[in-house]
Amino acid sequence: MDWLIVRYGDLTLKGKNRGKFEKALYRRLRRSLERYPLVSVRNEFGRAYIQLNAQPMEEIIEELRRIPGLSSCSPALQCEPELEQMKGAALSAFRTGYKPGQTFKVSVRRVDKTFPQDTNELLPILAGHILKNSEQVKVDVRNPDFDLKVEIRSSQVFVYGEQIDLLGGFPYGSNGKAVLMLSGGIDSPAAGFLAIRQGLEVEAIHFHSYPYTSERAKQKVVDLARKLTDYTESITLHMIPFTKIQERIRSSCQEKLWITLMRRSMLRISEKAAIELGGLGIVTGESIGQVASQTLPSMNTIGRGTALPVLRPLITSDKLEIMEMAKRIGTYPISILPYEDCCTLFMPQNPSTNPNLHIVDKIEQSITDLPELLDEAWKEREVLHLHRQEKEEDFAEFL
Repeated sequence: MDWLIVRYGDLTLKGKNRGKFEKALYRRLRRSLERYPLVSVRNEFGRAYIQLNAQPMEEIIEELRRIPGLSSCSPALQCEPELEQMKGAALSAFRTGYKPGQTFKVSVRRVDKTFPQDTNELLPILAGHILKNSEQVKVDVRNPDFDLKVEIRSSQVFVYGEQIDLLGGFPYGSNGKAVLMLSGGIDSPAAGFLAIRQGLEVEAIHFHSYPYTSERAKQKVVDLARKLTDYTESITLHMIPFTKIQERIRSSCQEKLWITLMRRSMLRISEKAAIELGGLGIVTGESIGQVASQTLPSMNTIGRGTALPVLRPLITSDKLEIMEMAKRIGTYPISILPYEDCCTLFMPQNPSTNPNLHIVDKIEQSITDLPELLDEAWKEREVLHLHRQEKEEDFAEFL
């Protein structure tokens, strides 16, 4: 197999904007394969054809697994549009992918309608050649275990049987830009991944409470953000000092409302960040009902702190589903490192699950210097530009 047929994902539904999405995805695909100089890539309607030229197929498939917008790929044999060559390629591809005891069928797609034989003529010729040169195999045209596909184009024929699922979604950055509120936990990196897969460009912001939180806690977040670059190539991380704001809130209201006020302050800073950075939304790792600040009444009161849409990709996911996703994308081992973030350290014993919006508004109005503290925190941020690091280990796959 010296070819890969790569299929595009949801962007095929984009109608008049489809060309723009395909060009963005094709550029990303070419960049990702730059370190394989012998590989050639050809873009066609809804697909890319990659000629490997003896380059390592498994490594290249791992590269494809990291690219949002790619739906699936198939290792393929290529031959001339000539019947004897097609019969040989079909038999070779069958022997490569077929497992003993399976049923099979042959499917033919004639992109080139000028090919002498039509589909109904080709099917018995190709299937018959396989049956004649194989032992103890059965045909099942309705529900086969192995479907050998033959794609006839004007100057080439591709034959393949395997289809490998990739990320799907949309090309990175093709659906706009948002700010990702990235903590050191399990949920927010998974939410960031889903936003990235859906075509959002993200810049991450993290709130730290030095000296209450350690440098290792900050490094943990840097490592999480860098792990997301497996799917983006690069990402910018804004490290925002939040200690003064937390201390001010803690001295100004009842303990049960600390988290509510802190989360609203974080949203307001995130809104400042999004506006300055050209973003149109805020991505969070919230999942309804998991903690006190993620009950519906709490999210309603907290969400009123910003006019921008708050995007919650995990909103109906349970914890086990989120943990499984984090393991698949490779963030879970980093997230469970025992370094606490700022919310954990300032967590009250009995946080409110049903905060009153009117009371929360009044408390914020009484903290007259809060707007200045929010501006100061954003201005004093540390900005890190992170790039994907090549590693020898296998990268995680999301299915």
